[in-house]
Amino acid sequence: MNQPDPSTVRYPGQWIHRDIHANGIRFHIVEVGEHEPNAPLVVLLHGFADFWYSWRHQLDALARSGVRAIAVDLRGYGDSDKPPRGYDGWTLAGDIVGLIRALGYPNATFVGHADGGLVCWASSALHPRLVRSMVLINAPHPISLRRAVLKDSAQRAALLPHFVRYQVPLRPERLLTRRGGGAVEELMRSRAGSAWKSTEDFADTAAKMSSAIRIPGAAHCALEYQRWAFRSQFRSDGRRFMDAVDVRTSIPVAQIIGDLDPYVLPTTLDRDRHWAPGLTRRTVRDVGHYVHQEAPDVVSEEILRIVREG
Repeated sequence: MNQPDPSTVRYPGQWIHRDIHANGIRFHIVEVGEHEPNAPLVVLLHGFADFWYSWRHQLDALARSGVRAIAVDLRGYGDSDKPPRGYDGWTLAGDIVGLIRALGYPNATFVGHADGGLVCWASSALHPRLVRSMVLINAPHPISLRRAVLKDSAQRAALLPHFVRYQVPLRPERLLTRRGGGAVEELMRSRAGSAWKSTEDFADTAAKMSSAIRIPGAAHCALEYQRWAFRSQFRSDGRRFMDAVDVRTSIPVAQIIGDLDPYVLPTTLDRDRHWAPGLTRRTVRDVGHYVHQEAPDVVSEEILRIVREG
């Protein structure tokens, strides 16, 4: 089966596709419609084995509300560049703050799902003046996650097997891309709530994600995020990173979780208030790991609330 060209994620229609250079590479970003010059900026950051399309609902809703929302293909994903290095927390934070500067903004609201949440937490600690507020979707603080894996057997059982499986070379890439990327749909089904899994929207989204992970280099780059997150725990750069992000923030922070998420547990997210004392939390019933797609209106509403509060 032929590998898809990166341009296949540039879907036609209402989407405006742009290429922005920041932190030494090119990023593909997507937005909807025109915006007022003084419109606040919201940056939407996807999770593992994903790409910009998971934010389609929020792009629409936020644009209609007068917010400039951009969804980013993170480094290594979709139609963004896929350099061999730079999948560490320091560089990923530099990517997005560089993107904000390249767009001419002094700051932005960061919205992150899963791995995208790591970028939010890292950016708020390393570049606090660039982060106006944050919305985190099933995305614990990295120190919360580390402590949970060490001390909570349920969280360890949910998370660690995936991390360990991804550490070997080559084989995880083959598993992600074989059968037309079918492993991505399996991953989605294992973490999503039952209601969304029975919809045409799920089937369409799973097909798009399965195709996007087969773009040359995308699977390897996606796994490099996971490899750095695991391996850095045993190296000096990981210890330095954890020390650097061990700071409290006073900006508005909203945390949204699905009560059916089997991957990131509520007890792990409970620890996040240590780093964001003013954090507000919203639990959405009957949805799983992909709250922004399973309950898009709730997420859009929370983002707008945080934008106005910030």
